[in-house]
Amino acid sequence: MAAAALSFERAIVQPEAEVLARPSLSYGQDAWRRLRANRRALASLYIVFALLAFTVVGPLLWRVDPSAQDLDQISAPPGADRSAEIVAPHAPWAGVMMPLADGARLAAARLTAAPAGLALAEPANTQAVRLQWRPVPGASGYRVHRNILNPAPDDALGLPLADVLQPGRVSFEDRLDIQPRTYYYSVSALDQDGAAASVYATLQVAAKRVITPEQAVHRGLVATVEDAALGQRVRLRLHPFGTDYLGRDLLARLMHGARVSLFIGIVAPLVYVFVGVLYGSIAGFAGGRVDQALMRFADFVVALPFLLFMILFRILFGIEGGDDGIAPMMLAMVLLSWPAAARLVRGQILQIREEGYVGAARLLGAKTNYLVGRHMIPNTMGVILVTLTFAAPAAIFTEAFLSFIGMGVAPPTPSWGSMCNEGIKTMLTHPHELIFPAVFISITVLAFNLLGDGLRDALDARMRGRGDE
Repeated sequence: MAAAALSFERAIVQPEAEVLARPSLSYGQDAWRRLRANRRALASLYIVFALLAFTVVGPLLWRVDPSAQDLDQISAPPGADRSAEIVAPHAPWAGVMMPLADGARLAAARLTAAPAGLALAEPANTQAVRLQWRPVPGASGYRVHRNILNPAPDDALGLPLADVLQPGRVSFEDRLDIQPRTYYYSVSALDQDGAAASVYATLQVAAKRVITPEQAVHRGLVATVEDAALGQRVRLRLHPFGTDYLGRDLLARLMHGARVSLFIGIVAPLVYVFVGVLYGSIAGFAGGRVDQALMRFADFVVALPFLLFMILFRILFGIEGGDDGIAPMMLAMVLLSWPAAARLVRGQILQIREEGYVGAARLLGAKTNYLVGRHMIPNTMGVILVTLTFAAPAAIFTEAFLSFIGMGVAPPTPSWGSMCNEGIKTMLTHPHELIFPAVFISITVLAFNLLGDGLRDALDARMRGRGDE
């Protein structure tokens, strides 16, 4: 039987088939790839970098003293009209006198008439508002009120400016901190006992901003007094985020306040997380009674009241009103906030020290400091980074809360918390003074939290499914 002839064909191997479908990545490269796939975490990382640039580069570009006062623009909102008209300096005003006829001087038992003809004696400006009206028969004088809201709904007349008691005077000049805004002036007659009538006359007045030639030269708006023509309109200093109740630039204060808030929010966590890493590493590696003793002390530290120690440290440092409380705040955070990081690192060390490569290193004669520094702490870096990322917003919020209640950074040193404390006093009339620092605190805390969530997913191999979505 003839043997069957066997034929072989040469196999052709394509070069592309020998190339791996996906190149091998290191742990860091793979973590970075998964972090970039998380859009929220990546956007938060960019926001953190933008905040750092706002803090470091911002004051170099916006060279405005955060404590300098612009008295022409107090509590000015962003985008407000900055124009001012140059006028002559204020001159005394004699007022308007209208003596009553003899028959009209009789005292009325009860005044039922409001001053008629309430009007402006001349156009109102930020120098003065001059009012005049017709006399009320039987009135012994007049009371003038000013409000920034219309008093008609609930008869809230506002701030009582003065009682006009000079016989025959039917005018009043207001020079009390007039801002370029709308005011409501109310005038009521007084009876012979000095009681105000229940009826009143109200006038809505829009005060325009004016400035004298000398003020224009002093503020650098014109070169010389001769260049400042009466009636000329000039533009005041730009404040992109407006000013506060003292006329200080909010953008400059937010930049310098970010230095304080982010310094506390980054440096304090770095210190107490480092302390927690060392403490947890020693407890986890030592084990046994040493571990139990160390962790019971950590439990004791957790039980200590933070606010009470903050007060004690302020007394110890001699912090008084007007002094910044950065040092006692940092000390309180470092001494009382490390147990959380210590517990996490201890748990990781307890798990890692049972791994085979650690046992092999021990058999080869590796010392304790080598095992901790070479194998254990590097393998807990993911937990440490995530803990640090979550600790930063907690520290920022703590600083804002303490400064808000007056226990942290005190004015005039700006911080976001102290700015919120100042802004809440004028939140109904000038909300921008509270909104801007509150928004910066919220964005910073949210960005760090989302970044920490993304880092946790990227650094934990068990979370790959979430990071790749």
